[in-house]
Amino acid sequence: NRKFFRFSVGGMRDEAEIKGHRRTYIGAMPGKMIQALKDAQTMNPVIMIDEVDKMGQSYHGDPASALLEVLDPEQNKDFLDHYLDVRADLSNILFIVTANVLDTIPGPLKDRMDILRLSGYIKQEKVEIAKKYLIPRNRKKSGLKSSQVKFTTGAIQELIERYARESGVRGLENNIKKILRKVAVEIVRSQEKKGRRTIRSVTISEKNLEKYLGKPLFTSDRYYEKTPLGVCTGLAWTAMGGATLYVESSGAPSEKTQMKLTGQAGDVMKESAQIAWSYVSAHIKEYAPKLKFFEGEEVHIHIPEGATPKDGPSAGITMVTSLLSLAMKKPVANDLGMTGELTLTGKVLPIGGLKEKLIAAKRSKLKTLIFPKENRRDYDELPEYLKKGVKVHFVDTYQDVFKIAFPGKK
Repeated sequence: NRKFFRFSVGGMRDEAEIKGHRRTYIGAMPGKMIQALKDAQTMNPVIMIDEVDKMGQSYHGDPASALLEVLDPEQNKDFLDHYLDVRADLSNILFIVTANVLDTIPGPLKDRMDILRLSGYIKQEKVEIAKKYLIPRNRKKSGLKSSQVKFTTGAIQELIERYARESGVRGLENNIKKILRKVAVEIVRSQEKKGRRTIRSVTISEKNLEKYLGKPLFTSDRYYEKTPLGVCTGLAWTAMGGATLYVESSGAPSEKTQMKLTGQAGDVMKESAQIAWSYVSAHIKEYAPKLKFFEGEEVHIHIPEGATPKDGPSAGITMVTSLLSLAMKKPVANDLGMTGELTLTGKVLPIGGLKEKLIAAKRSKLKTLIFPKENRRDYDELPEYLKKGVKVHFVDTYQDVFKIAFPGKK
């Protein structure tokens, strides 16, 4: 068993916090590395450096650059703390670094780490966490006994789906706290009023959840019971977990054949739309020999929820399917969802966040899913209960996607 030491570098702006202050300064102290060894009383502890993506920099120096020496196995054998002015061997320490996003971590620092991506909790896991940990802990803090308040499994599931849709459980815990506080107030007030029946027990179910939490924050991901022409359901991966992403296409007469994209799409998604447009333009005869490519039309591609920024290449095959649905006047199946990056030649490339996207698909009651062939290994590693109830097709080219999205066509 190794000793454990944790410290956060979120908001840290001074490299002396890592390497120590020189002794000439008033209030000088050793850096965090030496303090960790002092507290652990050993040279081989496990040190967790938390929130490494939230470090800042100032005229005092850059703590991210100071961490380069700490995490580099070639250099940390002779780590020099400015306060002690003595070399220390950090090579036996096991460092664990945590971050929410990788974008803000400097490249040289990322090169010194093995990156493990941890996906969020699925609904079944959240239900068990709430039952075994969150509810008992917060019930005790609220001064309630287990006999005074009970949560049905359906209420917890409804809470997760409609009030706390996130990758973690922080929002779920906050909502549980809110419910328990209101239940405690109800019970106390019933005891204070004479002649009124004392409330001895409250059961939280789907029926009375809105009474304690108000209107749900999240509604159904499904916009359409029957998918219209030019609409296709994609799958997205966000900071809150997986989500369904509709792509809508419509045409209007115009002097010039052109395409426009709306829905707060980022630069990468704009390029995906251009690739989809070019691919359909070049290959329309393969899929519908009698059709001409949107001659004299302006085609408008829209991604709903316009206030939410969106980016990434994984909607490529969804955009092509949406355009072909509009061109051929043939709707896509209601229960079909897809994700995959598309190249100009029609090759389907792998995507990230497969687990989260599968969970989002099941939440939206999609039965048939299309994933890139190169993601099969990721899919095989998922637990069986996640795969239950959906039929998954793995595709290598867009021709494979077309056969599934438009059965009966060429």
